[in-house]
Amino acid sequence: MPEQPPYLRIADVLRQRIAEREWTPGDRLPSRAQIAQECGVGENVVRRAQELLISQGVLEGRAGSGTYVAEPRERVRMVRSSAREQRSGSPFRADMSAVGRQGDWESRTEAKVPAPAGIAARLGIGVGDLCVRTQYEFLADGKPVQLSTSWEPYDLTAGTLIVLPEGGPHAGAGVVNRMAEIGITISHAVEQPEPRQASAEEASLLGIQKAALVTHIRRTYYSDQSRPVETADIVVPATLCEIVYEVPVTR
Repeated sequence: MPEQPPYLRIADVLRQRIAEREWTPGDRLPSRAQIAQECGVGENVVRRAQELLISQGVLEGRAGSGTYVAEPRERVRMVRSSAREQRSGSPFRADMSAVGRQGDWESRTEAKVPAPAGIAARLGIGVGDLCVRTQYEFLADGKPVQLSTSWEPYDLTAGTLIVLPEGGPHAGAGVVNRMAEIGITISHAVEQPEPRQASAEEASLLGIQKAALVTHIRRTYYSDQSRPVETADIVVPATLCEIVYEVPVTR
């Protein structure tokens, strides 16, 4: 097997020292120079190791003060399941209720937004074709734990009661139930999760460290005619949430 990169080895060393309670939450770590000397590596290696642990919520950096062991946070469980889409009510609210929290969200919708190239490809429409874009901030007990930006082709819902996802008589009903109101049956969704670092804007909205680790999920809903009817970019911070996929098994 290839040798582990030095910064990952040092990250493991620091994580182990925290696990053994050599340092406890709130403790300030020794300087990078001191850790580098103790571990026989360069300061840049220690810096990369600490940045990794900061992104994972193990450490936190304080400007002008140093690096500290982060206070442990209770992570919220996010369940991804096709079965949950068929139930009445909000799966997000159900997740929050299961862990004794109040789930809610804030949203902002803009109609007739030209589709950028990436979104157009996911929706099978032309670049610049009009869409309804809705930006969500999901809250647990009033604190943000997830972001999402949803895109729907404008020509699909224009002139109907569901044109605004969070407006009208079907506000907040979810894509599956809303589309059913205009005779469109959702057959399946495709999700593509990948880890990355949070942007400065995302970190600010979520109250996490800049460049902290998040899971970016690209989700697209398809009708039973194989037409993409909605696509979304969902951002879930690793320090605040754990993602669980529930896979139905049929016999």
